[in-house]
Amino acid sequence: MPAPASIQQNKDRFLNELLDLIRIPSVSADSRHKADMVKTAEFVKKSLIDAGADKAEICETAGHPIVYGEKIIDPAKPTVLVYGHYDVQPPDPLNLWHSGPFEPVIKKTDLHPEGAIYARGACDDKGQFYMHVKPLKA
Repeated sequence: MPAPASIQQNKDRFLNELLDLIRIPSVSADSRHKADMVKTAEFVKKSLIDAGADKAEICETAGHPIVYGEKIIDPAKPTVLVYGHYDVQPPDPLNLWHSGPFEPVIKKTDLHPEGAIYARGACDDKGQFYMHVKPLKA
């Protein structure tokens, strides 16, 4: 099934937004990245608002901030909860990376002939939760 026209028309923009998110080294286990955790939370909040969330807020915690957003279409309908995390694991050992862990590259492989993003957080979990944000607009 082909992608809806709006997705095809905005594909490059959506991809670049995801790559910008991945570039932020939101390593929660390393206190040197505390500011990056806040920057990532702000990025996620803005993404939710831009995608059409009715409400998005950053909630301070004893640890790193969480981001909460909601879109209510019909209060009489059931609630769907989507969870994701914006922090990533430390990229060590760095010598095993073929490119910088926070400099995403797209590589075509036999497994991914159309290309796959290689970077820390591309799948776990920035890419995963970001694909839940973009459909809000639809």
